[in-house]
Amino acid sequence: MAPTRHADEGGQLQLIDAASVDEEEECFESIDKLISQGINAGDVRKLQDAGIYTCNGLMMHTKKNLTGIKGLSEAKVDKICEAAEKLLNQGFMTGNDLLLKRKSVVRITTGSQALDELLGGGIETLCITEAFGEFRSGKTQLAHTLCVSTQVPIHMHGGNGKVAYIDTEGTFRPERIVPIAERFGMDANAVLDNIIYARAYTYEHQYNLLLGLAAKMAEEPFKLLIVDSVIALFRVDFSGRGELAERQQKLAQMLSRLTKIAEEFNVAVYITNQVIADPGGGMFITDPKKPAGGHVLAHAATIRLMLRKGKGEQRVCKIFDAPNLPEGEAVFQVTSGGIMDVKD
Repeated sequence: MAPTRHADEGGQLQLIDAASVDEEEECFESIDKLISQGINAGDVRKLQDAGIYTCNGLMMHTKKNLTGIKGLSEAKVDKICEAAEKLLNQGFMTGNDLLLKRKSVVRITTGSQALDELLGGGIETLCITEAFGEFRSGKTQLAHTLCVSTQVPIHMHGGNGKVAYIDTEGTFRPERIVPIAERFGMDANAVLDNIIYARAYTYEHQYNLLLGLAAKMAEEPFKLLIVDSVIALFRVDFSGRGELAERQQKLAQMLSRLTKIAEEFNVAVYITNQVIADPGGGMFITDPKKPAGGHVLAHAATIRLMLRKGKGEQRVCKIFDAPNLPEGEAVFQVTSGGIMDVKD
C-alpha cells in the first residue's frame, strides 16, 4: 500500500508506515473469488489476461465481448457470469441503500476552498469530472495540484491514494509537483513515487493504457485517474466529416471505459477537454466557443467545469453541468504551489 500521511502538531504532513494504518474496505470483489464458485483457475487467468481483475469489472462486459476472449466458449461465459452474479448484488436497491453506498464517495480537495465549495467538497470519486477551456485557463494546473492533494489523508480532505496520469499532449511536468508537495507539507519524492505516468501518442494507445490500469488498480490503492487531454488524439487521428461517426464511436467506447474504472475501483476521473469555435454561437455571444467532443462527451461527463482566464494569474471556474450542484462560479489563482484561493 502507498505510504500514508498524517499531520503533526505543527500542521506538517508526515509519512507514516502503511502497515500501521487500517486497510480501507475494498469496494470490489477480486476475480480470484470465482474459483470458490467452481470456476476453473485457468479460465480466471484468461480473464485477467484480457484485463478483467474484478467481478465488478466482469459484469461491465457484455457476453459478446467475453466470448471474444480466446479459450472462453459461450457455455463457459454463461457459467462465469452466473458465478459472478452470486458474489455481487447487481439488481435493484432502495434509495436508502444507494444513499448508504454513496457514503463511500471521497471528495478530493482542489487546493482552493472557494473551488471546493463550488464542487460540494472537491473532485468526487465514482464519477467523471471534465474541465474545458482555452489554453492557459488552468486545466493542467488543476491536474498537477490534484496529483498531490489526492495523496493527503482523507480526514484532511485528500484521497489517501495513488494517482494515474495519462498525458496526450506532453504537458505533465514532474518538477511542477515538487513545490506543490512542499506547500502541502509532503515529501516530494514520495509524492512522485505514488504517481504513475504514461505518454499516449494515438487514441488506440490511450485506450490500451486504460485497459492495463485495471491490473494496477486491483493491486494498489488508487484514488485518481487523470487524462489530459481526453480529446486531443481523437482530433488528430480522425479527420474530416467522413470519419466523424467512427471517431465518436471510438470516443464513446473510451469514455465508457473511464466510467467503468471510476465505478469499479471508486476512483475520481478528472479529464481535460479542448474548446472549438462555435460559428452558431451568434453575434451577441462575446466568446463563441464550446467544448469539443459533441454530445458523446457531454453525456459521459458527470460534472462539467468551464474554466476561463481572469486578471493576471486568476482563473474563473463555472459549473457548466452537474446532477447535484447548482450553477455558480468560483475564482481561484495559479501559484507556484498549485491552485489556491485568491488572496485579498
